[in-house]
Amino acid sequence: MGPVELLHMSVFSQSFSPCGRFLAAGNNYGEIALFSLSAALSPEATELNQKPILTFTAHEGPVFSLLSSDSQLLSAGNGEISAWSWNELTKKNVKPLWTKRPNYKSSLEIPEINSMAINPRDNSLVFGGGDNNIHILDLEHGVFKSVLQGHSDYIHCVNVREREGEILSGGEDGTVRMWDSRTGQSIHRIEVYKYESCARPQYGKWISCLTTDSDWMLCGGGPSMSLWHLRSLSPTSIFPLSGCQRQAAFVQDMILAVGEGAFVSHCLLGGEVKAQIPCTPQSLNTLQLNTNSTEHRVLTVGGSSNHIDVFTNLSYRAFSLSF
Repeated sequence: MGPVELLHMSVFSQSFSPCGRFLAAGNNYGEIALFSLSAALSPEATELNQKPILTFTAHEGPVFSLLSSDSQLLSAGNGEISAWSWNELTKKNVKPLWTKRPNYKSSLEIPEINSMAINPRDNSLVFGGGDNNIHILDLEHGVFKSVLQGHSDYIHCVNVREREGEILSGGEDGTVRMWDSRTGQSIHRIEVYKYESCARPQYGKWISCLTTDSDWMLCGGGPSMSLWHLRSLSPTSIFPLSGCQRQAAFVQDMILAVGEGAFVSHCLLGGEVKAQIPCTPQSLNTLQLNTNSTEHRVLTVGGSSNHIDVFTNLSYRAFSLSF
């Protein structure tokens, strides 16, 4: 890859291996890079250990989303999802186990698949994207089993509330929808931008990030990032972050968020921004905490750069991996 491509590289997605020793990252050129965390974090690590042990082209367009199941790495691109064996990837064998495309209404339309989540209740893959629909793929039998229709525009994010068997989704139409995963019915629709405390008309109404933690939901985008109590469906905290947030996560008793701006924001549940930790990329798309391994429990952050920042503790960037 030439210097110009490196200059314009963006990291869109990340996923840790089930064993927690590897990190996969996807970029705007359709490539997936595999990093060895155990090598990069070892006391003897050299600069070489911050480079991928493997890089391969997974999709023609960007790798919008990555997700790991018990043994597989799932990657989403334009209109297709591929599955790769983690076991084989670590041996540098890069043949997909399968690639599937939902039945789209028109053959001309190849919608981006922006977000994926696994519903452990029925071992299904829930994903949404550019065709405004949520598709559900039965991972056991490899068949598409349902389509949830209701969003009137592009879906940016999906999430699963395991205990309740509910699916949450957010998108360009400015709504967060809650669905019953058993019936496929839409149960609630929240128009976040209509709440005065969340509205930021200058940024638009779209929802670009969404995450849940049992009774709580966090969402943001055009509207301010806000914390919602799902039983009462009301916003309890609004975070005074500038720009649009692209990903957020509940970590211990805090919320970590990234988006426009070269930093990770540490927020308290009450709405206060406690710290903003500087990062290498000027703008950020993805943050992931490695919960699969106590030994390699790191936070990794990627965005508008070929560098992925690694935090060994939450308030300090230890080093960067790079494509």
